[in-house]
Amino acid sequence: MNIRQLPGTANVLGATWDGKGTNFALFSENAEKVELCLFDRHGQETRIELNEMYNFVWHGYFPGIEPGQRYGFRVHGPYDPQNGHRFNANKLLIDPYALAIAGTIEHGSPLFGYRWLDPEEDLSYNDEDSAALMPKCVVVDTQFDWEGDRLLEIPWYETVIYELHVKGFTCQHPDIPENLRGTYAGLTHPAAIEHLKSLGITAVELMPVHHFYENPGHLVDRGLRNYWGYDTLGYFAPHSSYSAAGQSGEQVREFKQMVKALHAAGIEVILDVVYNHTGEGNHMGPTLSFRGIDNVAYYQQVGDNRRYYMDYTGCGNTLNVSHPQVLKLIMDSLRYWVQEMHVDGFRFDLASALARELYAQGTLASFFDIIHQDPVLSRVKLIAEPWDVGPGGYQVGKFPLLWSEWNGRYRDTVRDFWRGEDSTLAEFAYRFTGSSDLYEFTGRRPHASINFITCHDGFTLRDLVSYNHKHNEENGEENHDGEDHNRSWNCGEEGETDDPEVLQLRAQQQRNMIATLLLSQGVPMLLAGDEMGRSQGGNNNAYCQDSEISWVNWNLSDTDQSLLDYTRQLIGFLHEHPIFRRRKWFQGRAIHGSEISDISWLNVDGTRMTDEQWQEGFAKSLGVFLNGQEIATPSRHGERVIDDSFLIFFNAHYETLEFKLPKKLQKYDWALVLDTKTGEFHAEGQPFREERAIPVAARALVILQCVSGGDALRETAV
Repeated sequence: MNIRQLPGTANVLGATWDGKGTNFALFSENAEKVELCLFDRHGQETRIELNEMYNFVWHGYFPGIEPGQRYGFRVHGPYDPQNGHRFNANKLLIDPYALAIAGTIEHGSPLFGYRWLDPEEDLSYNDEDSAALMPKCVVVDTQFDWEGDRLLEIPWYETVIYELHVKGFTCQHPDIPENLRGTYAGLTHPAAIEHLKSLGITAVELMPVHHFYENPGHLVDRGLRNYWGYDTLGYFAPHSSYSAAGQSGEQVREFKQMVKALHAAGIEVILDVVYNHTGEGNHMGPTLSFRGIDNVAYYQQVGDNRRYYMDYTGCGNTLNVSHPQVLKLIMDSLRYWVQEMHVDGFRFDLASALARELYAQGTLASFFDIIHQDPVLSRVKLIAEPWDVGPGGYQVGKFPLLWSEWNGRYRDTVRDFWRGEDSTLAEFAYRFTGSSDLYEFTGRRPHASINFITCHDGFTLRDLVSYNHKHNEENGEENHDGEDHNRSWNCGEEGETDDPEVLQLRAQQQRNMIATLLLSQGVPMLLAGDEMGRSQGGNNNAYCQDSEISWVNWNLSDTDQSLLDYTRQLIGFLHEHPIFRRRKWFQGRAIHGSEISDISWLNVDGTRMTDEQWQEGFAKSLGVFLNGQEIATPSRHGERVIDDSFLIFFNAHYETLEFKLPKKLQKYDWALVLDTKTGEFHAEGQPFREERAIPVAARALVILQCVSGGDALRETAV
């Protein structure tokens, strides 16, 4: 095969098609030689040594090489694991900047740089060729007609996030054609978008869609696969298995069509990204990309023994963000997904690991400094999972400006409150009002708190109220995997049951937690399927379950449909009332000169909470008054924001309690909006006939709305 090679450029990494030919460029600081490997449609390989190297970028331009061309790299250099080098030119390597990757990795011994059965394990050298087991990178034509599409820039305080898995969300949907189920195209089907819109979702947070390692050997041996996708190999390439269009670059166009369709429906796209580690694992892992390109540059290694990797992630390795090229890779990837793929933001998996430099934790590490000043990335939604598995890795509340955080303390507090666990009411009140104790001192606002009760990792909401213990037997690890401390309560019986009292309480507890989530200040995040009672059979670590255990079930029972209707109504209610989505913190005092403050915390007898009562761990009930006439901040258009006023009574006690109205509020008329005991939602408010004492059932909450006297409140507030 006679292929002409020109010098090309080192300025743009990866494979870049310019309409006449393709420039290939690969960074490797310690390589001795780099070969570009081209594959024809029969899988026949042609190797071409790249003649040019500038600033450790090996590059060449090839006229006539067009989109659809499949390729990879072989990198020559020392195989010296004890000093961190693991070059092995027998291994075909994925381009870190590949825009598309065709196929998946097939498990086998040729993938490994060492000989499996050698007594020296990874210190040995394996000369088996891995090309037959490896997917191939694809040259892509990036042109696409966006037809005026742009980032939606929905304000944080108006955002409702829905975490979903691209495959699991649609792969069982009866109204979506079978060939589209489980794909990017399936997510753009009218049936999928209608569900999101009817629910009131403003942003989908997609579990990993960067191309990842699907079939690691430890899962293949158990007949399982990497379903969640937290083992990235291609930070620019949409995962090919989620494409209905094909795997020769069409997946890029299909992904763009998905974003465009969701934007047209008013729904933002947030990506769950994994820049803390890759799918190559620890020193015993396969050589698939970064390890063989330049192991020393890409990974953090143990200082006194570079054979081993620093592992702050629990996944075997940690990317070396302190290396300029690794930092450039991450930043280039993030900008690509915003500018070329039009995504609206990112959720960073184990984000604390990105801040670790020289084995130290620092919340203002170079990665965050660069994000802060970047003109593209500083304008999109940035969400941190603020922990990793290393020492001092739990960093909730410690991320810098621009960042919102998955609030693990919110999750734990709400779970404990509704299961009746002893905890101070002060803790619950902080979480309900946006966690000012965690975020206000950093200059951030309530939207810094991404509130969630469940997510992909752990129990679903239905399982949270159905199981005291995890049931992960089908994962093949004898139920040793997954979290043991779930803060769950089965409501009296473990797992599935026909007991009507248990089922009623479980339904009520789900309603309690959904209501608490949506009424709290901050940004609510709902796990896909929780609004329909999705269960994983008690599996709280379904990372390897590409099966009905993980997929959303669209065959709804009457109970499931009732919960879905309830959730839709409650999110609609949230969007209608700015008092529940304030831009700034509550002040706890009168703002405009009225006698009634913007928020008041109440005892069952209608008196204000005292300092001592806030610290009583045994207390399980409280009320809160939210004054819609005392919203201090104007709208984004400068108009004064005025809303209705509300009373919310929380009762996590095991008996019914009667809450009394505060004396100052007894002169107004109130209507019942919601009682989670019955789940009946009254959008316009149902006249409330009780004699100033409001019965709140055991383990329930009640919302009352001020329906007369509002003018008096307004006149007082002005």
